[in-house]
Amino acid sequence: MQKILHTPEGVRDIYNKECEQKLELQKRLHTVIKSYGYRDIETPTFEFFDVFSREVGTTPSRELYKFFDHDGNTLVLRPDFTPPVARAASKYFLNDNMALRLTYLGNAFTNNSSYQGRLKETTQIGGELIGDDSADADAEVIALAVQLLLASGLKEFQISLGHCGYFDALVKEAGLDAPDVSELRELISNKNTFGAEKLLSRLEMSDSLRKSFIAIPGLFGSAEVLDKAEALTDNPEALVSIARLREIWEILKLYGVQDYVSFDLGLRSRYMYYTGILFRGYTFGTGAAILKGGRYDGLLAHFGKDAPAVGFVAEIDQLMLALSGQKLLPDISDDRCVIIYDEAHQAEAIRKAAGLRKSGTDAELVRVTEDRTADDCRNYAGALDCADIIELL
Repeated sequence: MQKILHTPEGVRDIYNKECEQKLELQKRLHTVIKSYGYRDIETPTFEFFDVFSREVGTTPSRELYKFFDHDGNTLVLRPDFTPPVARAASKYFLNDNMALRLTYLGNAFTNNSSYQGRLKETTQIGGELIGDDSADADAEVIALAVQLLLASGLKEFQISLGHCGYFDALVKEAGLDAPDVSELRELISNKNTFGAEKLLSRLEMSDSLRKSFIAIPGLFGSAEVLDKAEALTDNPEALVSIARLREIWEILKLYGVQDYVSFDLGLRSRYMYYTGILFRGYTFGTGAAILKGGRYDGLLAHFGKDAPAVGFVAEIDQLMLALSGQKLLPDISDDRCVIIYDEAHQAEAIRKAAGLRKSGTDAELVRVTEDRTADDCRNYAGALDCADIIELL
């Protein structure tokens, strides 16, 4: 049988310095999230299919890794952390009126098309603030997202902030059918104004409403965008969305993170469970978002407890790619001590290593043998660029 030395398409090995850098990055990000009062939760790597069903509004079924247990239940490798966290929160928490803050770190799995060149297994870290429907909660999560990216080492990035309620209110006013809504949402998300105009030209609606839809792809930039969006409609629900963004903006100023935030009323998500704000983080070196999140006030009701919630997730692999491109990856120093010894000094070497480890220093034992000379061991230790080399020969 031929040995298998490579991984399946869409997954990869991470080792040596890159692995150390990734672990250091995860540690930094986790520290920031914990500093905001978020506490750790671990959910299973696989869940029942219903946790990610169409009704929940998460990843499409064709992109799920599905398999069966011995009882015939359909199980799924998690593609998204938010539904499992919502399920767990509904089961174990939410017994009082206090907000719940949870954070997680782990891998998610999406069976996407290979031609897209995306990883099918990604590492994610995120935070969920459950049980608070206020603008303060929205602003806290966005401010936390900014601090997270700063802690990663990034110096230049932007959080694009939108609100799905603006688009949804106009859709409701227009009375559009589901297929037309789906197509229009995709066109606006891609800022395809010409495509949106072509679609809208064959749909019955007032000229003012058609003008509002066509303008949405261009509603991105500074806070002045909110004035433009407000002037385009007198729809009460759409105006409530703009008022919410204004309130969040004022709170973000209190956090001092407003320079990292801009607005984008055309922002859409592939996850249909979002009900309020949407936001994504972008930087140089990667075309995809490095961070994304939003409000999902209806999701927990699918699991038995109706509660508002807002959260975000940072894509560690995309963040690593961006940091690498900007030469901002964490500096990793090898602080271990290498002890080179021969048979005569075995006991001394083991005692020395044990003492170093007890004091907090990593110690690696390297034994000289007939096939491995002292010079071989020295060359090995030198190539490691380790903190110290002790010879017991």
